[in-house]
Amino acid sequence: MSIFKKIKQAYQLYQNIDLDALNKLAAKVDLGEVMHNVSKLDDKQLKGLMKMLSSNGRKQKELPPINGDFYQLSETISDEERALQLKVRHFMETEVHPIINKYWLTAEFPHELIPKLAELNICGVTYKGYGCPGLSNVMEGILAMEMARIDSSIATFFGVQSGLAMGSIYLLGSEVQKQEWLPDMQQMKLIGAFGLTEPEVGSGAAGGLTTTAKRNGDEWILNGQKKWIGNATFSDVTIIWARDLDDDNVKGFLIRKGNPGMSVEKIQDKMALRVVQNGLITLTDCVVSESDRLQNANSFKDTSAVLRMTRAGVAWEAVGCARGAYESALKYTRERKQFGKPIAAFQLIQNHLVEMLSNLTAMQAMVFRLSQLQDEGKLTDEHASLAKVFCSLRTRDIVSRAREVMGGNGILLQYDVARFVADAEAIYSYEGTKEINSLIVGRAITGFSAFV
Repeated sequence: MSIFKKIKQAYQLYQNIDLDALNKLAAKVDLGEVMHNVSKLDDKQLKGLMKMLSSNGRKQKELPPINGDFYQLSETISDEERALQLKVRHFMETEVHPIINKYWLTAEFPHELIPKLAELNICGVTYKGYGCPGLSNVMEGILAMEMARIDSSIATFFGVQSGLAMGSIYLLGSEVQKQEWLPDMQQMKLIGAFGLTEPEVGSGAAGGLTTTAKRNGDEWILNGQKKWIGNATFSDVTIIWARDLDDDNVKGFLIRKGNPGMSVEKIQDKMALRVVQNGLITLTDCVVSESDRLQNANSFKDTSAVLRMTRAGVAWEAVGCARGAYESALKYTRERKQFGKPIAAFQLIQNHLVEMLSNLTAMQAMVFRLSQLQDEGKLTDEHASLAKVFCSLRTRDIVSRAREVMGGNGILLQYDVARFVADAEAIYSYEGTKEINSLIVGRAITGFSAFV
């Protein structure tokens, strides 16, 4: 190399030196000793050292997006539906997520969210008329998943309002009752509740309701108790299911807020769905007019029609809870470093993540097809029950693995997974236990009823 080239290279090197950085380095280490040791390195060692030093200034490796929709089912819906899905996702991420842990800790409900939720115009998603959107059951399920992906309590509140309460009136009410209640419930100006479960009667509701109704002219006298009734502490109307003492059939009644003879006590000390306001309802000679009896609810088969419709939504909610836990865990493992690298780079962690994603993807495919059957008018009790059994069971496994990969931080609310773990337990039990739903499916596939 000519002397001119050496001088040029030396000048260029000098120009690139950060003198302030060099002075700071000289204060920490003996630069003469460093240069002496570096000069002893062979070409391979020197190349390795330079690679290590230069890597600190490189742009961080771009990682794949965190997305629980691994089989891209969202690409099968229309652009308009996808836009609505993302609109609800944005609402949940920006309005709900920042405040939900505070309300979970205090077991209170964020009433300030109701008007904002109403602006999404998604209440009564699948119903026709009465101001309802009239969308597909697939879309209803996707929206339930989006809500539960951030918080299962808000998804449950919405499911009670839009599904159980409005659904009872939509399926079983007279036209006069539909016109009175559904438009205002769709805009969430009025909030509904659904009272079926009792302190001593859960799975046996079909033939064992102890809440009774006795007709007296143009009025009905109701007596009994209902337990675990979501929204009951602040609802404007509560659907109460009671056994008619005269014909022994189950009938439905619209109990208005402030109706004498009905009192509500908030259930305290829950470990799951703490934001949902569950009530213990006591009916003592509660007088209800015949005009407030659901005119097309005359047996438990009619009640079952409502439950069949909403049980599919609970399966979707389980998917949302699982997806939220998986995505939270994946994000955490990519950021949490141990032994000099993100824990997502370790084999055992990746195995947990893949197990979670496998179950989640199977659940998504199942509920997607379930809602397609519902849109086609082919949904049966056993279809809904199988999805409820599988999805709520797999959700338990997914949230458990999410908790595991996060170590001790998995029990902190700030990482969300602790809330998903707790809420998965409630989803596992309500709208039919695993055992009852399994017997419904078992009866369908064997031809034998194993119910007592």
